[in-house]
Amino acid sequence: MVRLETPVCDFGRPAPDFALPGVDGKVWTREDCRGPKGLLVMFICNHCPYVKAVLDRILRDTRELRAHGIHSVAIMSNDPTDYPEDSLENMRKIARDLDFPFPYLYDETQAVAQAYGAVCTPYFFGYNADLQLQYRGRLDASRKEAAPADVHRDLFEAMRDVALTGVGPAEQIPSMGCSIKWKAVV
Repeated sequence: MVRLETPVCDFGRPAPDFALPGVDGKVWTREDCRGPKGLLVMFICNHCPYVKAVLDRILRDTRELRAHGIHSVAIMSNDPTDYPEDSLENMRKIARDLDFPFPYLYDETQAVAQAYGAVCTPYFFGYNADLQLQYRGRLDASRKEAAPADVHRDLFEAMRDVALTGVGPAEQIPSMGCSIKWKAVV
């Protein structure tokens, strides 16, 4: 498992479109997922200890952001060949068991992760109502273990500001997590 940090935010970059199958059997597009005030695109997976450490916080924050007009989508781009916990069947199970408040999509070709420039899980891209990138930072100070409960909520506060002003914070702390498990090049 390789630990990576994300690059800095390239403000204004448009959100790439996608059409990916969800665990619910529906094909979802960027337009289906966006909210009236913006869109949070998250690259997560089932096996990553960084994701597991904060999944309850991701669920809490996405539920609260929805009330601010920011809708969310989670995309799993790992190759499940060596990581069976990330299989579509297991994606369905975790989304159902935890009652995900957002679509959970499978990026089998990994083209969407490449288009976004995702490098690790968890990885967050926050867009305003015009689908211009405003946040490319961390959820909070958690790493492989959850930070204390009263920790500053970087992602939530940034996206709440995006909902109110259309602009993300100038200073952002990169996300950190497990590398995306790319398919072997043949």
